[in-house]
Amino acid sequence: MTDRYTVISADCHAGADLLDYKPYLESRHHDAFDAWAATYVNPHEDLLADTADRNWNSQRRLAEQEADGIVAEVVFPNTIPPFFPSASLMAPAPATREESERRWAGLRAHNRWLADFCGQAPGRRAGVAQILLNDVDEAVREVRRTKEAGLTGGILLPGTPPGSGLPELHSEVYDPLWAVCADLDVPVNHHGGSASPPLGEEPAARAVFMVETTWFSHRALWHLVFGGAFRRHPGLRLVLTEQGSGWIPGVLDMLDYYHDRLVASATRAATAEARFGAGLAATMGERPADIWRDHCYVGASFMRPHEVPLRHRIGLDKIMWGSDYPHDEGTAPYSREALRLAYADLPAEEVAALLGGNAARVYGFDLDRLAPIAARVGPTAAEIAEPLEKIPADATSPAFAPGGSVRVW
Repeated sequence: MTDRYTVISADCHAGADLLDYKPYLESRHHDAFDAWAATYVNPHEDLLADTADRNWNSQRRLAEQEADGIVAEVVFPNTIPPFFPSASLMAPAPATREESERRWAGLRAHNRWLADFCGQAPGRRAGVAQILLNDVDEAVREVRRTKEAGLTGGILLPGTPPGSGLPELHSEVYDPLWAVCADLDVPVNHHGGSASPPLGEEPAARAVFMVETTWFSHRALWHLVFGGAFRRHPGLRLVLTEQGSGWIPGVLDMLDYYHDRLVASATRAATAEARFGAGLAATMGERPADIWRDHCYVGASFMRPHEVPLRHRIGLDKIMWGSDYPHDEGTAPYSREALRLAYADLPAEEVAALLGGNAARVYGFDLDRLAPIAARVGPTAAEIAEPLEKIPADATSPAFAPGGSVRVW
């Protein structure tokens, strides 16, 4: 047994350079793509920088992640797919039938590109396929197609922010989607930032977004819980990524509280819950904390020191660390330091689960296949057990932010 950890980042991002998506589009969209791309102005500074090729340069990506101690990754989208106004995580729902058709074509092109990209590093990338929610039947078909294409990261569940025009996630209209994901053992991933409503262009908008965005992403949990999705589809798995993890115990306590009130209301006709929640208790199934235990996971990018003491309340088998490569707020190239800051005091078997074992189970990575790479580049148990005394001066990740930390520096 090696003394090095197998580190799998459960939160990384990638995508093709804009024009490189064209070969992955159906030919009937090529002329429209040429016209769109000729006038498109990329709004994302990081995709215009010299480092943008980290999104699609497979060899550079492998080299930088190995230097950072990481051997495998779950790959969420990052660059602009064809016909989108911005990165798909943040884009509003399409407004017209023509726009919808083209957006679907763009996402299918991304998914085809992603399957090829993952194929350049066999066994080391679990690609997360993209869908839209405005056509559930098409979403079901894309789940089946991408599963057959070898994308093992599951699907990216878009948000339904207020004003989107889409049914809320608690709606049974999405049952065919939950059913196919449960039947095919496809994880449903909901990523932070993907469910926030537009906030306008006022100077305060960015600060308000930072405060609110994780809460809007958290909503997927209680929508699916109270909507009964897990009761109707026992094989459904939900992963909440890049939304923090310290909030989970308190929210589960809150959800259990409301669940219990609704259950009690079934025999107390005079209560307010009985009036506005009539019949709901029978459709929800288990208590929310039990649903979390049986169906849910957190892509904890990045787990900060003040969250670590909550790991057993969250569920040690539920937490998957992520580096958020190649984003500026990611831990690279100081992932080892971030791990030391958070996990130095933990038993080695717990660290092994948080850094790779849990992600391997959720996303189907073969730890035996990854072991020789980990033996070469993974951080040693002794290294991670050494408390971090000094934050790297040029570190840009919130993993090193002092707020709420149990350590003082």
